[in-house]
Amino acid sequence: MRQLALQGAATLLVVSLAWPWFGMRGETLPWPETAFAIGGAALLLATLTRQPWWWKLIHLAFVPLAWLGSQVPLAPGWFFLIFLLLLLIYRGTLTGQAPLFLSNEATALALAEITADRPNMRFVDLGAGLGSVILPLARVRPDARLTGVENAPLVWAIGRLRTWGKPRCRWQWGDLRQADLRQSDVVYAFLSPLPMPDLWKKVCAEMPAGSLFISNSFAVPDVPATTVVEVGDRRQTRLYCYQR
Repeated sequence: MRQLALQGAATLLVVSLAWPWFGMRGETLPWPETAFAIGGAALLLATLTRQPWWWKLIHLAFVPLAWLGSQVPLAPGWFFLIFLLLLLIYRGTLTGQAPLFLSNEATALALAEITADRPNMRFVDLGAGLGSVILPLARVRPDARLTGVENAPLVWAIGRLRTWGKPRCRWQWGDLRQADLRQSDVVYAFLSPLPMPDLWKKVCAEMPAGSLFISNSFAVPDVPATTVVEVGDRRQTRLYCYQR
């Protein structure tokens, strides 16, 4: 709601200035220029309110992209179908403030090295996506019991098919905030900065002593990591490890 309010404020600011100016001159409002002006105003407001960098980019591009989309000669039904498809893929962005980030195989192999001293580990991937961590770990750690938790319908279905028949892989539908971490040895997450404080509270409340929480790229605010592992991939991925 805060981000929508920011977009609304930018739109109101630009239109309230542009409409009288062009109206008094008997000219129609130039929507392409107006859309880009709204994007610039939204970027300014996002900067002044200290939004994270990805929100700044979203605010900058939202209205210009919406205007460009309105110029595409598609029947309204196609936009509705596209909306449904995006909802099936990115539902986690709405419910858990976590976009679909896919871990690469280099990260999965790094996780295998980090957890090499934990035989028969019980591993949980919160926001497991397409199984890009669970499947490589299943190959190199056949002793581990691996659970993937995902709540985006289409993504969950693809991950379920990919892990079908893997006896030590459990693919679970559900919200990461409701996942049971009490029996976990290692919990891994690749989410976003926004859910990290609440997730850390859940980790502290549920994960047993001696367990390990690993966050890809996003550190827990104000909590020093026990170790930070540089994966060395193209993304320059960092794994923040927190010993319980």
